[in-house]
Order: sequence, then C-alpha cells, then structure tokens
Amino acid sequence: MTSHLPSTGAPLAESGDLDALMASARQIRDAAWGRTITYSRKAFVPLTNMCRDTCGYCTFVKHPSSPEARIMTPEQVLAEALRGEREGCKELLFSLGEKPELRYEAARKGLERLGYARLTDYLRDMCALVLRETSLLPHVNAGTLTDDEIDLLKPVSASMGMMLETVSRRLTRKGQPHFACPDKTPVQRLRTLERAGQKRVPFTTGLLIGIGETWEERIEALQAINAAHARHGHVQEVIIQNFQRKPDIEMAEHPEPGLEDMLRTIAAARIILAPEISLQAPPNLSARHIAYLDAGINDWGGISPVTIDFINPQHEWPEIRSLARSCDAAEFELRERLTVYPRYLTGDEGFINASVRARALGMAGGKGLAREQRHIGETA
Repeated sequence: MTSHLPSTGAPLAESGDLDALMASARQIRDAAWGRTITYSRKAFVPLTNMCRDTCGYCTFVKHPSSPEARIMTPEQVLAEALRGEREGCKELLFSLGEKPELRYEAARKGLERLGYARLTDYLRDMCALVLRETSLLPHVNAGTLTDDEIDLLKPVSASMGMMLETVSRRLTRKGQPHFACPDKTPVQRLRTLERAGQKRVPFTTGLLIGIGETWEERIEALQAINAAHARHGHVQEVIIQNFQRKPDIEMAEHPEPGLEDMLRTIAAARIILAPEISLQAPPNLSARHIAYLDAGINDWGGISPVTIDFINPQHEWPEIRSLARSCDAAEFELRERLTVYPRYLTGDEGFINASVRARALGMAGGKGLAREQRHIGETA
C-alpha cells in the first residue's frame, strides 16, 4: 500500500511535462487494473437536501424556507429503490445534507414528524429498509461522521463515502467557498477519513478541484488520503471531480478547471495513491471525459439509469451503452462493479457486515464484479 512517487518532485510540478506525467500514470493503472474500466449502476436517493453548511459552489442544498426543501419519506425512498431495482441497479446511493437539524428548526420538526431526533438515525433505518425490501446494496454519503455514527451505519451499508474536497484552511475564510461551513473544515474531514479506517469501512473520498485551492494543496490532499489508506487499507476509491458553474450559486462566475488541469490532477493522483486504490472521474461533467483514460483512471463512478445527478442536475449521465462503445473505441472494456470493490469481498477482515457481505457475494461474479452486466446483457 505504498504510493509510487517519482524520484524527484519535478514530474508532479504544476508546470511539468504533462505527457510524461500521464504516461507514468497509465503505466501504474495498466499494471494494477489492466484495460478494464468499471462503473456502478445505481439509484440516487437524496434523503434530504437541507444542510447546515452553505458552500459557495453547491446547488444541491436548499434552505428550509425554500419550497424545494424536503426530507424524503420511507415510502418515497422505497419507491426510488424499487425503480432502480427494476432497471438492474445494484447500488442505492444515499446522499444528504450534513446535520441540518443542528441548525434549522424546520429540519428538526421534519425529522420529528418521521419519529426521529437525529438524521443519522433516520438514515440508518432507511438503509435497513432498503436491505429488507430490495436486493440493493446501500452506499452512504453522509459527510462527516462521529465514531458512534459510523458504528450505527456500518451494519446496514456496504460502503460509505465523504469527499475530502480540499485540505485548504484558506477556503474557510470569509469570502471563500467554505466560509461558515463547520463540516468543511479540513480537520473534520480528515478525522472522518481516519475514523472510517479505524472502523474498517470500505470508503470513497476525493478532491473537488477548481474551487480556489492551489496545486500544492491538491498534492497535500492526495498525500493525506494515501497516508490514511496506508494505515488502514480502507480507501477503495478516490474521485477527482471538477467544479462546475451553476446559475444559482455564489460561484456562478468562478472559472471552471480546464481539461488539461483535470488530466494533470488525475495523473498526479494515480502516481501518488497506492495502486490498489481505484481512481475515478465523473463522465457527465466533461464532454471530453474519454480523455481521462489517458491520464490513468480505471472507473467512472456511479451512473444511474433512473435518477438524475442531484449534485450536478444540469449534467445528464451518459447513456451506459454509449459509454461502453466509447470505451471500446479507446480499447477499454466497460464492466459493471458493485458499490464495494472485489478485494473487500474476498477476505473476511471485518470490512463489511456479514449479512451485507453475503448479499454482495451473491451479486458478484468470479472476479468480484457484478455477475449481471446489464449494459451488455451478460453475466460475469
């Protein structure tokens, strides 16, 4: 679980030779992952779009006074889960704002009407509902979590996630995108990443680039992720996500990172991170996403055939069969995986609750990917 850093710092410099950087990244990717690129077929359930944080780039979060603010009911959660199940989804992604009940009375009252005082407790029961009533595997993206919250959620989820985003404390200052966002302070994000490792949770994290961070801060964030993984072996995938302008955000005029910036960051991530950590970038946030293959990615992340990308609603998911054809033209084979990666299924090391692991094993083929490959009508 060691990173493959170049012998000098020059190749990872912001102005270094991009072609050489990408070639090094491809070599690492090909040795570890071959010419297979994966994705997870998912249903996306935004359990609540209220949040106590008000990030300058976020369009997902709605103030409780907005008519769009809501907490999904169990009936709504189950309806979305069943719809995903009918379309061959294996993953149920729970995404939600962070701890809105700690800031807003409307959020507290909304939870009380459902019989709960804490959002995490409600999330736990919705995961249990999905496990009980469907064949799907819950993946929980609930942001920062305490030890007891991780203990609560681990028995009812196959994997968890939280974007580290950045380690820049500058971005928490007034006028910056993380100002007055208690859950976006780097120390809190890093503590959750560490706790997930200590609790042996298969974990997804990543960087959001282009929000004002420096190149050096990106490298520092990648090194922090890799160091946590070296201690615990729990980071199953890292996402490199590019900031996108949206008309209804504070950063509506902020410049977006270009393709070269994405390629350089992806390649640097592949070089810094341990080879067994999957590296992904969202295919719906760039029309030129196939170029990411040349920078070292091996995964496209979750793609939904039934629900929009609620985080980036103006960017449609690619049609999966079309994505498969594009990958084939680039000499990659697109394969569907589960929300939990194969290496966490093959050993009994306490990473997954026994009953959830048994379900995942029943959905997996011989190589640990999804047995049913819906986009090509095969079993793996």
